[in-house]
Amino acid sequence: MKTFNAVMRMVTAGVLMAIAGTTAAQQDYPNKPIRFIVPFPPGGSTDPIARLIGQKLTESWGQQVIVDNRPGGNTIIGTEALAKSPPDGYTMLTATSTFVISPHLVPNLPYDSFKDFSPVATLTITEMVLVLNASVPANNLQELIALAKSKPGQLNCASSGTGSANHLASEFFNLQAGIKTQHVPYKGGGPVLADLLGGIVQMAFSPPLAFLPHIKSGRLKPIAVSGETRHPSLPQVPTFAEAGLPGYSIGYWIGVLAPAGTPKAVIDKLSNEIGRILARPDTKEKIALQGMESFISTSEQYAALLKADTAKWGKVIKTANIKLK
Repeated sequence: MKTFNAVMRMVTAGVLMAIAGTTAAQQDYPNKPIRFIVPFPPGGSTDPIARLIGQKLTESWGQQVIVDNRPGGNTIIGTEALAKSPPDGYTMLTATSTFVISPHLVPNLPYDSFKDFSPVATLTITEMVLVLNASVPANNLQELIALAKSKPGQLNCASSGTGSANHLASEFFNLQAGIKTQHVPYKGGGPVLADLLGGIVQMAFSPPLAFLPHIKSGRLKPIAVSGETRHPSLPQVPTFAEAGLPGYSIGYWIGVLAPAGTPKAVIDKLSNEIGRILARPDTKEKIALQGMESFISTSEQYAALLKADTAKWGKVIKTANIKLK
């Protein structure tokens, strides 16, 4: 009995020490600068979001957040750099939906997308609008689907590149609607817009901000927006569900990852602070100027999203037989 009691006292003491250590780690963090790896060049959409959140974290904690741009390899170079970083909470990655798409398109990645990383939190989400050239004889989603079924493979759908977010959005649409459109890849969004306005291609998916001026001028027809609710910049445009295609959701997100093995207490502290920052009106306003919305989640919710999106885009890529050349 004495031996049992002694063992229990040791176990209890160990648990209390672990709790105390966790609390101390959480309270002590951060005590030096934090590095945010951005796997894209300066500019674009991800870089300013990383800098905005980094600035807010610096203001909150008094420790500088340094943005480290590591472009190349379709985000693989920056992501690999995170995987090889110490799991101490001082190196993070601003990942995008590309993170869950790459495993299905790139053989022999230099990291394991699930085993080598710990989800921290999401930052933003961007839905997409499907637009048509004004000359296309369809004015709503059902008319477009009927037109595509009557002319299989004859409607050209532009994207900014094979495997890009808007390419996958179009293939997901084909899958959900039971139609076939012809994918036309370009090198970037500029050429897509030019040929869409010129009528060389008939349709495209994009974040609303890119197409908004041309929608307002009447040169492009908005058909539907992804997401659960209508987009604030296009309140007159129905969601895909409202237009008769439930289950069509894209949600191109930006989030924060840490190396696997980063202490849970540190991840929770960072996640909670990011959530508090994203909920602030001034943060929401600045994110909206980038054509995005604040997207608050816990680390567990982000992990579930990564798993669900990996499965969803994997199915789309396999069904459409998408391959990078």
